Amino acid sequence: MTFSELNLHTGLLRALEAAGHTSPTPVQAAAIPAALEGRDVLATADTGTGKTGAFLLPSLHRLAVADEERKTARPFGPRVLVLAPTRELARQVTMAARTYVKFLRLFIVDVVGGEPFRPQIRDLSRTVDVLVATPGRLMDHIRRGNVRLDEVEVLILDEADRMLDMGFAEDIAAISGACPKERQTLLFTATLDRRMEGVARNLVRDPARVAVESTPASAPKIEQRVMHADDLGHKRKLLRHFAASTEIHKAIIFAATKRDADELASELAQEGHAAAALHGDMHQEARTRTLHRLRDGRVRLLVATDVAARGIDVRDISHVINFDLPRNPEDYVHRIGRTGRAGAEGIAISFATRNDRGSLRNIERLIGNSVTVHTVEGLEPTMSFDPPRGAHQGRPRGRGGFGGGPRGAQQPARRPHRNGEAPRAPRPAQAGDGGFKPMSRRHP
Repeated sequence: MTFSELNLHTGLLRALEAAGHTSPTPVQAAAIPAALEGRDVLATADTGTGKTGAFLLPSLHRLAVADEERKTARPFGPRVLVLAPTRELARQVTMAARTYVKFLRLFIVDVVGGEPFRPQIRDLSRTVDVLVATPGRLMDHIRRGNVRLDEVEVLILDEADRMLDMGFAEDIAAISGACPKERQTLLFTATLDRRMEGVARNLVRDPARVAVESTPASAPKIEQRVMHADDLGHKRKLLRHFAASTEIHKAIIFAATKRDADELASELAQEGHAAAALHGDMHQEARTRTLHRLRDGRVRLLVATDVAARGIDVRDISHVINFDLPRNPEDYVHRIGRTGRAGAEGIAISFATRNDRGSLRNIERLIGNSVTVHTVEGLEPTMSFDPPRGAHQGRPRGRGGFGGGPRGAQQPARRPHRNGEAPRAPRPAQAGDGGFKPMSRRHP
């Protein structure tokens, strides 16, 4: 199939041809015809499957045809509203939209957090055809009276599951309520669990269901490894080992907190590596500059937090290193998906302390496989990672998380006293610090 067979507007076809796009991806071939008919669409598709074109092209076609047939003034707008979870993803959608409207007179605006209000207010004071926004910043503009959504014809939610993970459920409901009830809704999500299905029921009506599975040619080829670590210092030694490895072309290193990301990036830079941090406290200009440096090779090691890394689309990431395991197992899947893109092979390495056993077990349950344990010669762990005897009493057993760990005697259930202190009750396992002294006071 070619794009011309989808009966898209000639201006869009010219732009697609100019950009070198001739054939739709499977998700585009499935979603575009239904959207052109005016139906709501509920689609599950991963990043890299062409979902941006799947929701933008039929929406832009709708606007272009309406403008050609219009006998009255164009609406003030916005007429198409796209919600995206992060600034980076919103920017990518905006860039794609501007590529598609190269030969059309349609005005694209984005409003995202971390940037000054005044330029955004100026853009919103004009006639807007397509508005791309992050939910939090859009709600700010709605409360201030800078934008109205009563002329929205198409509401699009990109990576809706991630927006829920980030706590935007109430904002999505408020934004949806501010749009006309008689509208078209296109909802795209990577996962469709029970929670997402509940949200979808309130947003889409009799939707066309589109589900595109990753094909063997496009599916990520990611080798997953776990490295047992005794403590934080051990994890640092492992990180220095991999940072110095010539096998790593480019890597994203995930840290639990913004402060940790800054400290790790600083330590790596001091050791002579091209390293930089990326997190939510950075100004948008600095974030954009850092991503450009990663893409063009001036940054080889990017130390990032989960929220900051969402939406990064850099094709030549050879490794993902989880310096801290995520609290949410779904975040693990999002993290390792930064490598192995576009059919390339990638390696995901996770550092895990004894207190990370529960987090790793949850990750393995989610992915349906055990993660293979690896060691680095000279940096082997000295502590046993087997759970204490009786640890599963009174709890469901599950599969266990550290199969293949070092042999040896079981460790006692309580840690040795330090400096004559009385033993304390063990604190709950928490991904990130492994139960040892942190780098500094941590601020999530």
